[in-house]
Amino acid sequence: MQSIGRGFAIIEEIARNRDGIGLADLSKRVGLHNSTTFHLVKTMVSLGYVRQMKDSKRYRIGRPLFALAASALDEVEMMSLAAPVLDELARTSGESAHFSVPMGDAVVVLARTSGPGAFQLSDRVGVVRPAHCTALGKIMLAALVPGQFERYLQRAELKANTPKSITTAEHLAREIAEVRRAGLAFDDGEFDSEVRCVALPVRDFSGRVIGAIGISGPVWRLSIEALQKRARIVRAAADCLSGEFGYAGEPEPRVKAAV
Repeated sequence: MQSIGRGFAIIEEIARNRDGIGLADLSKRVGLHNSTTFHLVKTMVSLGYVRQMKDSKRYRIGRPLFALAASALDEVEMMSLAAPVLDELARTSGESAHFSVPMGDAVVVLARTSGPGAFQLSDRVGVVRPAHCTALGKIMLAALVPGQFERYLQRAELKANTPKSITTAEHLAREIAEVRRAGLAFDDGEFDSEVRCVALPVRDFSGRVIGAIGISGPVWRLSIEALQKRARIVRAAADCLSGEFGYAGEPEPRVKAAV
């Protein structure tokens, strides 16, 4: 039991350091002697769950762990983990809460919870929405690398669902650049002229954006200013759900030693 506990402590510490971690620092952080840490890590390296970088000798997480984690994040598990987070988000925001994942050039609502207030939206689970005119979809577009996003712009039909819908590649490129800068996305009546939304990214254990979480409500109740104020609540929900999917947050910056 002691060895298993130490092994998981080592794996967790290595996972927190995306640039890798040396043996001395690793031993210090898990509270073990260098020799003990070395023998445990050596076993993990032989099994492939930890790998050692040739140039720096630092340790990083091995591919088998990513495969294990990825296999656990199927849609049923995602829905199960998202449900309580959405319930709390709907309760605290007073609006309908949604979690979506990408599906081709669109997004699919994987889970939702209605808010406690009157006049709630009735969007159903499983509905597919275009990416270019929804807050949830814009988050997924912002997560694309430049080449992927450019190919999307070339093939996507930017259909106008409302007079506010974005219908040109140039306008959408500017919008997505702003989403990347701000870290959140809005839908100002672009899919449904009576609805406004705000959404933030949800990440997995590797830091990859795998979905988006957001709230939506009628335009007469939710101004852009009101959504901006509620964005803090949505951000907390996004951080919580990302944590459920194994995301440990951005690593702390390495402090340089004084000369």
